[in-house]
Amino acid sequence: MQQNPEQTFVVDLLTTLRQSRFSLRGWFIFFQRSWLMSYQTANANPSLKQSWQRVTWLIALLALIMLIGNGLFAGLANTLHMLPGFLFCIAWQQYDLFWHLGLNRSVQNGKLLPNIGVANTLTWLRGLGASYLLGKLIGGLAIPSRLALAIFLCGIATDILDGHIARSTKTQSKLGQIADGETDFCLYLSLTVILIQNGALPLWVGTIMLLRFLLPLAAALVSYLVFAYPIRFGSTQWGKFAGLAQCLYFLVLLVPAPLTTFTHLLNVPLLSITICLLVAAPVAQFIANVRS
Repeated sequence: MQQNPEQTFVVDLLTTLRQSRFSLRGWFIFFQRSWLMSYQTANANPSLKQSWQRVTWLIALLALIMLIGNGLFAGLANTLHMLPGFLFCIAWQQYDLFWHLGLNRSVQNGKLLPNIGVANTLTWLRGLGASYLLGKLIGGLAIPSRLALAIFLCGIATDILDGHIARSTKTQSKLGQIADGETDFCLYLSLTVILIQNGALPLWVGTIMLLRFLLPLAAALVSYLVFAYPIRFGSTQWGKFAGLAQCLYFLVLLVPAPLTTFTHLLNVPLLSITICLLVAAPVAQFIANVRS
């Protein structure tokens, strides 16, 4: 398949980075030229740039509201402990969005979409929830299961809505595909650590669940940085089933205490199914990549 100019530029960047043996100078040139390309894309598409600015202001406003709410309910000391990690995650999230504006292209025809869109905005709202949890974890704060459950339920709702809206409005994009995977990784990473800290999830189970995201991420990084060739990680039926099973299992572990009498009966069967699917999903993905 013929690459568009931006894909060719990225491959050239990665090849240059590899030839420099990943030196500090090579990394500096890589990030400098990447930012320049994103800046040029934004300036050449004013509506897309304005859309990014609106999303950034929305995220900033909601983050401020979350900090005020956290200060009122958890106290000033708690808020100050979570503040550095929370702000770092949000800043990285918006920088990542700007960096990948050139990937806001329709998966149907490859044309650059004029705005971020509702679907991607919902994905970034899910990322905001993940940033909140990660900020608390980085600050060394304990997170009660009820708070994790509330954010997880919001994450599930946005995950369902963003896919439905993208399909119904025909605004499915490469940016959305990447953002969805990154956001899910951050959300499930934080939830896994929380469940392990709260004694609800064995360490070995949490490790297997994290490997579901880490292995494809590692393979993608190696393919980009070492071979300057992207490995495609599209969704498979096995992957969807694994994600659903893991989602249900987390819900079982996070339910309020009065309901644990009923959910305890589902714990072991659901865990067994989840582990089997988490093992089968990457195998199915590998086979799909080989065939393509």
